[in-house]
This record gives sequence, structure tokens and C-alpha cells, in this order.
Amino acid sequence: MNEIAYAIALSRLQGVSLAMALQLYKAYGSAQAVFELSEPPADMSQKAGKMLMTALSNTKELLEHANEELIYCKEKEIQVIAYNDAAYPTLLRNCEDAPLVLFFLGNADMNATHIISVVGTRRITEYGKDLCRTFCRDLATLVPDALIVSGLAYGVDIHTHRASLENNLATIGVLAHGLDRIYPSIHRQTAAQMTHHGGLLTEYMTQTQPKPENFVRRNRIVAGMSAATIVIESAERGGALITARLAQDYNRSVFAFPGRVNDQYSQGCNNLIQNNTAGLITCAEDFVKTMGWQPKEKKIVQRQLFPQLSEEETLLCQLIAQDNRKQLNQLVVESGISVANVTALLFNLELKGVLKPIPGGRYRLLT
Repeated sequence: MNEIAYAIALSRLQGVSLAMALQLYKAYGSAQAVFELSEPPADMSQKAGKMLMTALSNTKELLEHANEELIYCKEKEIQVIAYNDAAYPTLLRNCEDAPLVLFFLGNADMNATHIISVVGTRRITEYGKDLCRTFCRDLATLVPDALIVSGLAYGVDIHTHRASLENNLATIGVLAHGLDRIYPSIHRQTAAQMTHHGGLLTEYMTQTQPKPENFVRRNRIVAGMSAATIVIESAERGGALITARLAQDYNRSVFAFPGRVNDQYSQGCNNLIQNNTAGLITCAEDFVKTMGWQPKEKKIVQRQLFPQLSEEETLLCQLIAQDNRKQLNQLVVESGISVANVTALLFNLELKGVLKPIPGGRYRLLT
């Protein structure tokens, strides 16, 4: 029986909470040492000590199950990572309620320098989708080694994973079940891509059902393994707000994108900002600057956008290419073209598929 099997069994010892299992593991230095206890720790209450010794007296089936899990993981090339292993996420290890064992399928470094969790509503709007795309695209330019963590759920999660993959950012999905399934199943193709450029992570053994309480519990991993948590969109209540609160409890940075005051799925973000739980950001550059991360030096590339554009259209595109956050009035001032003509030119460029209006009255190029 190896140590990792004991660790799996300890994390599932009946009558012993995850917090207590972790405390015992730390106190005795290994899971096997806990299983070999002849009496409870001196500082443990009589009731808790009795429950522990009762649980330790009947572990044969539990250890057999742990060994079966290890055989499955070996066949499927799943890494089983115990709390003291070098591959275990260091930021997560610093959390008092960290999982004792993690199961990981992928190739990402979970101790990367720049790890960010991005969360939000399952009922994402077009505004939220555009934020996911724009944030990941710009982040990939500023911090190309960033690792994006989310939950593979509908809405913000899956759009963030896909935007990360499209922009060559590694991305990890934290699951609320074992690695023998993907839930929701419609995200199976994206999950498969993530195993080659990121990965899938869970604390649950195979044959674990995706129960509602598991989703709440997995949020602590999303928050705990990341240096910062960003909320894209959220209603007044939701799992994303739980993740944000956990991140704050772990003394991690929390950010939110604001939305219009009457938008249902911006209400949670606006409340986070108003209550000083989250910092307000409008773009990846805001986030990177606030985190104090050194952005990659941008290379200015001269290019011919579209040969069929007029001189004035080309000028506007060149101005927008310098900064994808420019508004109409800035373009008027910098181009020297009248408001009416700039408005008409922007409309024509949108029809040609050259640019797209984005939140805040700004424009960004699509090429």
C-alpha cells in the first residue's frame, strides 16, 4: 500500500471532516501515519477522538477502493497529487480548507506565475460574451503565460475557456465530479482540447455524481489556486459571488466588470464594486496594471488592413489599432474629421466587418 492510496482513503474517512483529515495529515506528516494511530491525538475532544478511532478500525474496503482508483488513474494518465507533492498548487495549499488529494488530467503548470480565475453567471449575455473574448485576447498579448481557471459550466465559464484556447492561453476547468465524466456533456469537445493546453482538475474520485453541493465546494479550489478572481457577469445572487467571497477570505485580489445599473446580470458585479469587495476593471490592461504584473512589450507591426478602404477609413482603423479603447470623440479629435463623417465611416466599417462597437462607446478591430 503506497502513501497516495492512504491519502485518498484519509480524505474519504467516514465521520472525519476534510478539515480534520488535513489537520491530521499535517500533524503526523503522512496519511499512512494517521492510519497507524493506536490512540487519538491528545488535543482532540473525546467525542471526535472516538469517531476517529472507530473510522480507523474499519478501513479495508476504503483502502481497496483507493487502490482501484489509482489503477484507473494510471490507465487514463490522470495525475494523483497529494497535499505535500511539488505539483500541488502552492496558492491552494495555503488555504485552510485545501483538498488533501487532487486528480488532474492535463499539462498545465498549476504553480505558474500568473494564475487567474474567471467566473460569472451561467446565463451570459452578449455583453458578457464580448468581455470574455476581449479580456482573453488582450490578456494573451500582455501576459501570454497566464493560466485561466474556471468551472467548465454554462455561461461565463465555458466562454472563458474557449476564448482562452482561441488565444493560446492555458486554461484549467475545476470539476464538481470525477474525471470519468464531463458535465455538462455538451462541453466534452472543449474539455478534450483543454487537456492538451491546460487541463481538468477535481478533488472527486470517479463515479462521483455532480451534486449541487459539489459545485459550491469546488468554488474554493477555483478561488484558492488563483492569485486573482475576476467576475465577468453575475446576478444579485450566484455561485460566482461565492467564489469572489472565498477569494477575498483567502486574501486574494478580486475584480469585477461593471454593467448598466438596470441589467440583471450585472447587478452582482456592481454590488461587489460598490461594497469594495471587488476592484473595478474595464479591460485586461486595467487588471494587469493593478496586479503589478509586467506586461509583455508590445511590438508595433505595420500592416495593410484592407486594400479596399478609403483614406479616411484607413486613418480611423490605424487610430483604433493604436488603442482598442478609443471612443467616438477621441477619434474625431485625433482624425480631424467631423463628428457626422466619423459616425458614418464607423458605420460603414462595421458593415464591412472591419470593426465592432464594444461596451463603453468604444470600437475594436476584428482583424
